[in-house]
Amino acid sequence: MAMQQAEQGHVLIGQSGGPTAVINASLVGAIHEAQRLDAVQGIYGALNGIEGALHRRIIDLRRESAATIDALLHTPSAALGSCRYKLQPDDPARVVDLCRELNIRYFLYIGGNDSADTAHQIAQAAAEMHYELRVIGIPKTIDNDLPITDHCPGYGSAARFIAAATQDSARCTEAMPSHYPVKIIEVMGRYAGWLAGAAALGKRTPDDAPHLIYVPERPFDPAQFLSAVRATVRRLGYCVVIVAEHLADASGKQIGEDQAQGKDAFGHTLVEGVAQTLTRMVNKELGLRARFDKPGDMQRMSTALISRTDREEAYQVGRMAMRYAVRGVTGKMVTLVRAAGPRYACETGLADLAAIANSQKLLPPAYLDAAGTGMTPAFLEYARPLIGDPLPQHAMLRGELI
Repeated sequence: MAMQQAEQGHVLIGQSGGPTAVINASLVGAIHEAQRLDAVQGIYGALNGIEGALHRRIIDLRRESAATIDALLHTPSAALGSCRYKLQPDDPARVVDLCRELNIRYFLYIGGNDSADTAHQIAQAAAEMHYELRVIGIPKTIDNDLPITDHCPGYGSAARFIAAATQDSARCTEAMPSHYPVKIIEVMGRYAGWLAGAAALGKRTPDDAPHLIYVPERPFDPAQFLSAVRATVRRLGYCVVIVAEHLADASGKQIGEDQAQGKDAFGHTLVEGVAQTLTRMVNKELGLRARFDKPGDMQRMSTALISRTDREEAYQVGRMAMRYAVRGVTGKMVTLVRAAGPRYACETGLADLAAIANSQKLLPPAYLDAAGTGMTPAFLEYARPLIGDPLPQHAMLRGELI
């Protein structure tokens, strides 16, 4: 890892993958740091990520007002525009040629697993072409599945949203159990259950919702699911179930596969139908009325329930990415390192982009209970600091009959 001071040049910043509530905070952190560094001259943004760079759709971020940049801290989605584009064989060299032409010496790319692969390929191409380009990845994903880093910016806010939404939705189901006794809530997260597990952060007692959580890390057993739903309804009168958007049975067949909408550029199956499939199953097999909620993009980008901790850390990784790049670091991603001790605190570190690219960190077995349908205290201890302020506590009537 080189640490020599880089010569003066411009920085190019891009955003990639699914936008989040705090991805712009990382952009602002990088811009603010670039503005104070003598080694950085121009501050450029690639519109729609690497696609924008390949098509020379680049804007001058120094021409934006300070008020606009500051307001991005509280603005969801990707201000530069995002993309899901898989690099073609000649693309990395084209990006390096562009950087050489424009005297871009720093390339910062904000994204998740696939974006790390993009940044890694560009760093490799720059080295092979003998061009001094410092490439740094900035982590972002609500899936929370990037390896090495303790957690990912974007996850805390999405986790807070899911925990609060589960609390709110449960109150509705609890109020009218004779109408729709079963509620199924489908949560994003691709092939990792970190976000689905966050629904448990609002539980105060064992009987609080969610009553069942199904994550991709465990094979989905339809018979067990139906039995657990039936037992919960008999005991409590209603049942709230959290399901990850990708569930598969023991044979590997995805639930709702028949409703798949093709694949994205990286080959990930676009399944739409897990909640619908399970709702129909409950209706048909148990004779119980059920309905489902799919928060969709709101869980990724809502600022109504944003985690201030998440936003501050997103800003910090953006700022440190720029600082590391000017120090001479390349081919790395900024990580969050949880400090030891009773009080939550995080520092930043570095990991090789090659170790992040196309890799996933799944829920460890210790975070799932023995039945595989609930979260352990260890998970709650891990996730609770990431959602920031304590969740609202709903009032419950004592319910003494006269």
